Amino acid sequence: MNRTARLDSDSDSGAGARLALEAAEDTVREQTVQLADASVALGESEDRFLRLMHGVKDYALYTLDTSGNVASWNAGAELIEGYRAEEIVGKHLSTFFQVSGDGRAQRNLEVAERTGRVEEEGWRVRKDGSKFWASVVLSAVKDPAGMLIGFAMITRDLTERKNLEEQLQQAKKLEAIGSVAASVAHDFNNLLSVILSYSELLEFDLEEGDPRRADLQEIKTAGVLAGTLTRRLLAFGRQQVIQPEVVDLCSTVSGMRAMLKRLVGVGVELSTIFPDTCGKVLVDPGQIEQVMINLAVNARDAMPDGGTVTIAAEEVALDEAYAREHAGVTAGPHVLITVTDTGTGMDAATQERMFQPFFTTKPLGKGTGLGLATVAGIVKQSGGAVGVSSELAHGTTVKVYLPLIDRNARVGPSAPPPDIERLEGHETILLVEDDEQVRVLARTILRKYGYNVLDAQSGGDALLLCEQYASKIDLLLTDVVMRRMSGRELAERLLRVRPEMKVLYMSGYTDDAAVRDGIFYSTIAFIQKPITPQSLARKVRDALDPTPPGVTELATAASGAAAQPQLA
Repeated sequence: MNRTARLDSDSDSGAGARLALEAAEDTVREQTVQLADASVALGESEDRFLRLMHGVKDYALYTLDTSGNVASWNAGAELIEGYRAEEIVGKHLSTFFQVSGDGRAQRNLEVAERTGRVEEEGWRVRKDGSKFWASVVLSAVKDPAGMLIGFAMITRDLTERKNLEEQLQQAKKLEAIGSVAASVAHDFNNLLSVILSYSELLEFDLEEGDPRRADLQEIKTAGVLAGTLTRRLLAFGRQQVIQPEVVDLCSTVSGMRAMLKRLVGVGVELSTIFPDTCGKVLVDPGQIEQVMINLAVNARDAMPDGGTVTIAAEEVALDEAYAREHAGVTAGPHVLITVTDTGTGMDAATQERMFQPFFTTKPLGKGTGLGLATVAGIVKQSGGAVGVSSELAHGTTVKVYLPLIDRNARVGPSAPPPDIERLEGHETILLVEDDEQVRVLARTILRKYGYNVLDAQSGGDALLLCEQYASKIDLLLTDVVMRRMSGRELAERLLRVRPEMKVLYMSGYTDDAAVRDGIFYSTIAFIQKPITPQSLARKVRDALDPTPPGVTELATAASGAAAQPQLA
């Protein structure tokens, strides 16, 4: 090849190289632009992710490095866990566990790395030391090659749900125990009716000065004490029949001061703090007396060396948050009664169990464990709530909240007191009772007072007897809880054909449905077992005698308010 040809060839080669170099430069510039665009997009994506992450307030969202130390921290984590990002970033996951030295945090990290995910619920600790029930999801984060690059964590505060679940479980336990106790109390009240009534009937037949009267009196005293125990069983199980009245609570409690002073004894000072006016509540006065007596006795027992019991009252408003945390409580105005002692106080473990039935810190034989359980049962049945604050060596305060009703409601019972001088009668009474001993007893008592008695052992027998008996039946006296047909169902069916007939219910207890339906809110319509000759005769007379003007309206208003408290 000649020299000219070689030069041409070299020229062509140089031009090709330049073209290749220019193309490479173009590619680099294009890739640089693409990388820059990708970097901007990545930055924008990271910004959006961070804004999203920090905008979440209901969840704690944070990441951990491969060792389990906090790498990032969102606003929700700060709210739930209590730490600011600068305080917690770099700290280990075990910081949040109730017992950080048990190794559970490290085990969770190992399981998540191995399986990809761990879910659990349990108690965690905030910065301030308070506990909360946490639902946690821990996920391992790996690169495309499967290498661990860290962990992602989501935590929710489920303390409110946990508390509600525990309240539900406790309510179910109490309901089960209450059902058993109520069944026992019902049967026991039937037996007590027989014991007390026959003792009283025998006493009527004995001359004054007969030494056997003292023996009968001892039997009656023991029966009355046994009846008190059954009422406590029914009260804590909230299966006691309540007979409410419109009550000025401050006046009622103030009127008990002398009795409460005797209960607490000479070594204890009793102080009362009441406002000039106090709201009205719809409660059973006898039950409120039982509440105050139990609280006073417990306060006294907590001060073996003496001290001070302070009873105070005021009007307060319970908010929606309090109502949500206490089942059966309605938000709104309440009357608050506090009973404070300067006694030994209680530790946290005792406070958690203090309202449980049969739990007592007293020596064997010194307490039944039903006092505070009774208080809780009565207050809750009345639509209220009970709270406690206590500290060892610094005394205890028990708070009883009862809902206010219409301030214009008339204070007093829904029926006038019975005329104790007029207990005999001549009317016809249909007696329905499935317990044979109680039926024979009630029939004997009523006939002794001059009544014509038709008796039946079941609702079906009573319906048949009513069909066959052509004359007027003035009163149906029926047990509430019977095997095939309840007393209320029987009354409803009989009143369709005998609308002029009066009805008097009797029972040792009743179920919640009957109470909610409001059939027992008139004091002239119900007699609580155990019955005695005088108590039965008085209730029968009350049911048969015409109701004075105005009493019916008050009874109706009371029953309506009892079924659905009206807040002022």
